Amino acid sequence: MTATAPVLEGAPPSRQSPRQAAARGGRAHRWDARWSPYVLVAPFFLLFAAFALFPLLYTGWASLHRVELTSPDRAQWVGLHNYARLLGNDFFWNALRNTVTIGVLSTVPQLLMALGLAHLLHLRLRAATFWRVALLTPYATSVAAASLVFVLLYGRDYGMVNWALDAVGVGPVDWQNGTWSARCAVSSIVVWRWTGYNALIYLAALQAVPDELYESAALDGASRLQQFRHVTVPALRPTILFTIVVSTIGATQLFGEPLLFGGAAGQKGGASHQYQTLGLYLYEQGWFDYHLGRAAAVAWTMFLLLVLAAGAGGLLARRLRADR
Repeated sequence: MTATAPVLEGAPPSRQSPRQAAARGGRAHRWDARWSPYVLVAPFFLLFAAFALFPLLYTGWASLHRVELTSPDRAQWVGLHNYARLLGNDFFWNALRNTVTIGVLSTVPQLLMALGLAHLLHLRLRAATFWRVALLTPYATSVAAASLVFVLLYGRDYGMVNWALDAVGVGPVDWQNGTWSARCAVSSIVVWRWTGYNALIYLAALQAVPDELYESAALDGASRLQQFRHVTVPALRPTILFTIVVSTIGATQLFGEPLLFGGAAGQKGGASHQYQTLGLYLYEQGWFDYHLGRAAAVAWTMFLLLVLAAGAGGLLARRLRADR
């Protein structure tokens, strides 16, 4: 038998060889390179699953059931009944028409003015930073504050808009109770809030356009307007398409401006639903009529409309790239 050497108390531990330390460091590096990206992006996916994916799936489930706000724990399967009822409801089609109308009335002037303002700012005006901050101010303003100010401006008896119309010989307009007048008033709030934001997007895209294009156009005798038509607009075509899609999404989800503009009956979009949007119709179905299942069907219908709009924008963008 061989005797083993006694282990002395307080003896230093055996040291690892350089090869073992390098092997352990290599494994740690490989683990870090492989799994650390997933650890870094995990918080986003957890928040997305909790606050976006789960509500989306639950809303889809609720749209296939009869669920009341007074008893949300009791649900009765009805299949596509909520969608069929929705398609046969005149108030839904009225809300859809109002959404499209207000969307057109707000998107077209908004983007045209934003494009013109961006072109002016690109000409190196004096105090350019001041004008850029001024353009962004309406976007930074609370939608509640902006809507309440416009309610005062469009007042029937004492509003400044009717005062200005009276000064030029036009009679007072009942902005809140009219059909087209109310739609134009709500659209003006949207135009005021988002024109500067889109103008800065266009300005950022313009700054990526080579100055040589404008210099060549100027040498060829092109005026400012011709440069705008033949240089600026073609260069901004992808950005314009992007803003059109984003503005369409925003118009489909329009809620705060018409709700606050209507006052006490804001969820109805006026006494005769003359400017009720899809967002207001959803709000009325769920939180005033207590039909959560029907409101969920409206929400999913809006989601499908947005998917169609985004798909149409993608196809148009692909065609524009192919035509180049």
